[in-house]
Amino acid sequence: MRHTSPLLALFLAGFLAGAAISGTAQAARTPPAPDPKGEAELAKMLVGRVAEKPVDCINLGASSTIIDKTAIVYDSGAVIYVNRPGNAEQLQSDDVLVTKTWGSQLCRLDLVQLHDRNGMWWRGSVGLEQFVPYRRVKPTPAN
Repeated sequence: MRHTSPLLALFLAGFLAGAAISGTAQAARTPPAPDPKGEAELAKMLVGRVAEKPVDCINLGASSTIIDKTAIVYDSGAVIYVNRPGNAEQLQSDDVLVTKTWGSQLCRLDLVQLHDRNGMWWRGSVGLEQFVPYRRVKPTPAN
């Protein structure tokens, strides 16, 4: 019959208790409420545009704008793509976005590092979600 050393038993008990607490904390975590200021700024950018079906990837080359605690907006000219990362509360408009891509596209699940503009130190990262394209609404001719 095998016996577990007291030290190993204590380690395993602590590990299992920590895992149980961590799992409970993750399950109880609710997403943060949308930032009203950021939502208002985003709504202002999207005036006169209509949302289309979300896409998983966009071509590189679009200029980006960070909306505090809300979204990253990629402007490719005719289309504006809005990406709302799951942890958007980390986004700050004065951040520099650093993304390592493996091709000519930026895609869902790519990781974007956030760097402070002044000192360029790493502040965190966000994982991209689907991109929602917004196109201008064409005015209807008056009769």
